[in-house]
Amino acid sequence: MKTVWNWGQAVFTAIGGFLGWFLGGLDGFLYALVAFVAIDYVTGVMCAIIDRKLSSEVGVKGIFKKVLIFVLVGVGHIIDSQVLVSGGAIRTAVIFFYLSNEGISILENAAHIGLPIPEKLKNALEQLHGRSIEEDEKK
Repeated sequence: MKTVWNWGQAVFTAIGGFLGWFLGGLDGFLYALVAFVAIDYVTGVMCAIIDRKLSSEVGVKGIFKKVLIFVLVGVGHIIDSQVLVSGGAIRTAVIFFYLSNEGISILENAAHIGLPIPEKLKNALEQLHGRSIEEDEKK
């Protein structure tokens, strides 16, 4: 039993090490992105439940999109470290783009559920993303 446990620990350590390298380390930006992605997914599921449109096919597609966000963060890190040999500008730009995108999506989901959105929060995310939440609601 101890051998199985040791193998399990080794596998999780290897996966964690790879992800840490691929994503460029765990910093505050990445923690924020993980939180925003998780919150957006949960609030999206809540909206689907309210609209009675919950579907495993749509849910899996949503998970694939979220995984792709982290793949693009990893690609940004590789470009920074191997091509540009810079400090991390591309990775950070990718993270900021998806932070603002996920943040706006969270606010849209909250508004869809019926929660009032603070104007200052709405303005901050609109400035980060470069589009207004009202424009998105019209689409």
